[in-house]
Amino acid sequence: MHSVGVDVGGTFTDFVGVDEHGRVSVLKHLTTPEDPSIAVLEGAKRLGEEAGAALEEADRIIHGTTLVANSLIERRGARTALVTTAGFRDTLELGRESRYDLYDLKLERPDPLVPRPLRLEVAERIRADGTVLDALEPHGAERLARRLRELCIESVAVALVNSYANPAHERLLAEVIARVAPEIDVTLSSLVAPEWREYERTSTAVANAFVRPLVRRYLARLEDGLAELGAPDRLSVVMSQGGMTSASVAAELPVQLVESGPGGGVVAAAFIGGRLGLRELISFDMGGTTTKISLVEDGQPHRVSELEVARLARFKRGSGLPLKIPAIELIEIGAGGGSLGWIDPLGLLKVGPQSAGADPGPACYGRGGAEPTVTDADLALGLLDPGYFLGGTMALDRDRAHEALARLGDTIGLDAESCARGILDIVNGQMALALQTHVVERGQDPRRFALVAFGGAGPVHAYELARRVGISEIICPPAAGVASALGFLVSPFSVDLVRTFPSQLGAIDWAGVAERFQQMEQQGRDLLTRAGAHLGRVELERSVDMRYAGQGYLVPVALPDGPMSPAIEAELRRVFDEAYQGRYGSYLETVPAEAINWRLTARVPRGVPNATFAQTTAGESLKGARHAYFAELDGFVECPVYDRYRLAAKTRLTGPALVEERESTIVVGPCAVAEADELGNLRLAIDSGGQP
Repeated sequence: MHSVGVDVGGTFTDFVGVDEHGRVSVLKHLTTPEDPSIAVLEGAKRLGEEAGAALEEADRIIHGTTLVANSLIERRGARTALVTTAGFRDTLELGRESRYDLYDLKLERPDPLVPRPLRLEVAERIRADGTVLDALEPHGAERLARRLRELCIESVAVALVNSYANPAHERLLAEVIARVAPEIDVTLSSLVAPEWREYERTSTAVANAFVRPLVRRYLARLEDGLAELGAPDRLSVVMSQGGMTSASVAAELPVQLVESGPGGGVVAAAFIGGRLGLRELISFDMGGTTTKISLVEDGQPHRVSELEVARLARFKRGSGLPLKIPAIELIEIGAGGGSLGWIDPLGLLKVGPQSAGADPGPACYGRGGAEPTVTDADLALGLLDPGYFLGGTMALDRDRAHEALARLGDTIGLDAESCARGILDIVNGQMALALQTHVVERGQDPRRFALVAFGGAGPVHAYELARRVGISEIICPPAAGVASALGFLVSPFSVDLVRTFPSQLGAIDWAGVAERFQQMEQQGRDLLTRAGAHLGRVELERSVDMRYAGQGYLVPVALPDGPMSPAIEAELRRVFDEAYQGRYGSYLETVPAEAINWRLTARVPRGVPNATFAQTTAGESLKGARHAYFAELDGFVECPVYDRYRLAAKTRLTGPALVEERESTIVVGPCAVAEADELGNLRLAIDSGGQP
């Protein structure tokens, strides 16, 4: 194999291998929650055996994981301390004054990852311009290091006030801790998030420190296991912004992996759309545990410089932990094939966010699960074939699914079929609301986008989701159940860097700006080299976060190519006004504009594989028929079932129909017409105004 992509999900770990001829091999392997590296190593070995190719022949094994996100959500990390400037011990707890729900008198805020007794202060102070007001005394730093050892600290975050402007004191503390207590892992905020806003920078540094020992051990196990399989020094890791880096760099900055796996799916959606000449897309990834939705505009995934994790309230900004990291923007909700149906205290049927996961899994897996899930409902309503799940390698038990649904439904007076209908209606409604919320909040109309559906459950639910929000085109790529892992194979080497250097247009020190970009470019090249990239072709993108004077929120603006000088200020102001108007509907012509954060993305594109999926086989594509439920018909119909691998290009199917492949099932609803294209995609056109 030439390269292998591995995506660890909550239920399945997905593998995609591409050989030197572009032939694609795919595999789904049950995740091992107690140690995800076990499933990665077992699946990698299986993939090589089934593909008839030795794993040691792979040039690169590219990995995406939910380990960091799960660690933060579950508060399962290292014993962590925070060291900060005297007087700023409670920054993590104070946060921002805004309330994510103005009318909730019992509003809860996320607990800090570091409790107050483990938040220590040090006497020092640096001004916002980087000059030293109070110097850090080495003896004070040594006393602090000894105190950390006494507290049995495993990892410490150092986040001193204004260290983004001058990191000297943070570096001195790191040197002293390394000398006095070398067993303690040290994270510096000036390395993880060198930009202003104390709360967000501190939160990011603490999150990095909290997960770093866990991630470091995990990646070490993976590298050792791959070495035993004959593939040493091949491991790369996908970051939240969709680029990849080496395992060693990822182990230093693990917080940048928080959206590692989901980001790969959006990259895959953009790649698939690019092959079809489509540039306005909605990425819809429904797996076993969660659903991820993201926008692709003008062919590029939408990226942000800040996100939240571990939210207490779904969809509500401010209810989670803020992280100052570059990431592909997406919304993630607890709606997947393994999401559990349950009854709330008012006697109402609910779905998720709790999931059956891989162990014990849905009731129909026959692995001990007793509660019904979305997968059980799909099976009971005829959308899945119990004998062809994962291509027939894993049989589903329809009777167990029926029993679980009947047991839950009986508590509120529903039979098994009605309970299954209710679960589907609720989960589809949750996803439609999430999609509309995400797209409309960005000033876009979802009806003008095509939906790229993937993940094991994505093609099953895409039709009903699109119908609810008025989307008229769905693209189901081949091997849709492992599309995120495919996205890893087309991810570039990438590094995102930032420097805070605030000033108003008309008074910018352009020599200082140029110096900072020169520093970032050199740092970016060094990190790309460490990641294993060949620097023959490095793409550089420069941008700046801007605002009107006195405002608190920033708008990113692309910088033109060429030298940084006052000559670009007029163009910069014009582009900023246009971007501001595009986001908020108007702009402030007479208010001065300020440039705050200067950003550089250094990227080395990788050769895009000419991926060739399983060839169409000769023979009749119609496999048979079965009764399947469609909400818009409010009942079951006799539905033809097709073998996707026997659908020749330009084959057209009129809904209702079901198209089966090994990793998923595509539901073609009554108002849809599906057509197979030359690249192996199945494209659904929906007549939203038509009647079935």
